Order: sequence, then structure tokens, then C-alpha cells
Amino acid sequence: QVQVVESGGGLVQPGGSLRLACAASGSIYSIARMEWYRQTPGNERELVASITDSGSTTYADSVKGRFTISRNNARTMTYLQMNSLKPDDTAVYYCKTHFTTIGAYWGPGTQVTVSS
Repeated sequence: QVQVVESGGGLVQPGGSLRLACAASGSIYSIARMEWYRQTPGNERELVASITDSGSTTYADSVKGRFTISRNNARTMTYLQMNSLKPDDTAVYYCKTHFTTIGAYWGPGTQVTVSS
């Protein structure tokens, strides 16, 4: 059974840092791409960052220069290093994992709150 689980959320002061992690397990199929989205109440989920199996990365303009997406060598985990956090970064952060043949799976999300 495929599982995608996020961890690392929490409360941080403006200017602080957090590192989110996403673990994908339970599938024998390879992972094509892993992405981080975020969502605030009443709004659609927005793509924050993505990383492909070749290591190419993309970022939303709002996080460029502050967030960094990476993955482990086994390509089963992705990380989102978030620096210089702002109150506008407050959201539920979701990991979306694209497997090559069975489609995409979402994690349940992790709350990030940036507040003094």
C-alpha cells in the first residue's frame, strides 16, 4: 500500500526556519517527481516547489531564494528547507508524489504557522 507522509511542521517566529520532510513508501514503482504544495483556508492549493527524478527543481516566485527542495539518494524522500519565514508562509503544506505508472498520491499535510 502506497503511503506519503509529511513531517516537520510547527510554530516558528518570523525570520525563522523549518525543514519539512516527506516520505513515500509501499510502492515498487519508481518516483518521477515530488512536489510541495501549500493551502490556506478558502484558497486553492498552490505549488511551492518540485523536484524531478533527474534533480531539476522549480519554485514559486514567492519562495525563491528562501526555500530549497531536495531529496535523498534513494529518491524516496523529499525535503523542503524553509528560511526567512514570513507570516504569509503560514499554511498547511502537502507533499504530492508522482509515481511513474500508478499516478500521484498526496500526504495528509503538516501545519506551518509563522507568528510572533
